Amino acid sequence: MRKLITILAVVLGLSIPAALASAAPGAGPQGPPPPVVYNFLQGSLNHLADPDGSPPGTNDWSCKPSARHPHPVVLVHGGFASQQTDWAVYGPALRAAGYCVFTFTWGANPAFPKPFNAIAGMSSVPAGAAAVSRFVDRVRRTTGSPTVDIVTHSLGGLVTAYYVKVIGGAAHVDKVVNIAAILQGVNWPSNLVYLNPLITRQNCGMCYEVYADSAVVQRINAGGSPYTRPVTYTNIVTRYDEMATPYTSGIPPPRPGQRVTNIVVQDSCSRDYSDHMAIAGSRRTTIIVMNALDPAHRQRVPCEVVLPFTGMSPGR
Repeated sequence: MRKLITILAVVLGLSIPAALASAAPGAGPQGPPPPVVYNFLQGSLNHLADPDGSPPGTNDWSCKPSARHPHPVVLVHGGFASQQTDWAVYGPALRAAGYCVFTFTWGANPAFPKPFNAIAGMSSVPAGAAAVSRFVDRVRRTTGSPTVDIVTHSLGGLVTAYYVKVIGGAAHVDKVVNIAAILQGVNWPSNLVYLNPLITRQNCGMCYEVYADSAVVQRINAGGSPYTRPVTYTNIVTRYDEMATPYTSGIPPPRPGQRVTNIVVQDSCSRDYSDHMAIAGSRRTTIIVMNALDPAHRQRVPCEVVLPFTGMSPGR
């Protein structure tokens, strides 16, 4: 397995994950952060190496939030994914910026063999939201922070919206930053789910809940939007999204009084060709997320070529 992973790393231009690297063990919150590799596929390599592990830079339970970044950041992955596959970029990037970063895997199917049992995000949305609630409570207890910020990818946005708006999470959340989220449902052909004998409510509850006319999506959008006060939202999407379709599902307009910023990455840079995966791996989107989390210290967002699938920028 190690030889296979090394070959993949060389071919794809990825780094060997922390689980196999020779970094000093037991580095505390003041230790050097792991390197940031702006390549979404780095997460797949990390998952192959350690499917039960955490992304580099995350889940240091001794970390205490600083005065500049008083809210711990919780990362919520998408469907058919895991903490490892989704957050190989954001774990180290946020850790390097001085945040306490935490993440977990929700909605796994224990009937699947390893390493496939760690590919998750398949439970019902309410079950996923309950898992977010339990994890946020653990982060709050451990760090001593009454509130957290949440960064999501894909279906993680819908699960987080259910947690925040429907089951009371707004009391514990300051900001939500959604990347390529599904907030108003998707327009996939329904026969992909309803006529597929391999997909059932038991092994993929969320598969029946991602459509705009589902009871879950309608409950989240009750009152005209998926938002609730006093949470501040930033939604980041790409026009080239092939999974969260239509891409506008991730940028619903707010109701009066709601604090929402909607961003289409191509509006500020036509050379950004991010798709559903690349948008969670590019340097551009990472900076946009940092600005949403810390608007008092905004960074310039460069306009550079962003490749699909990986989020890499040639020449960097």
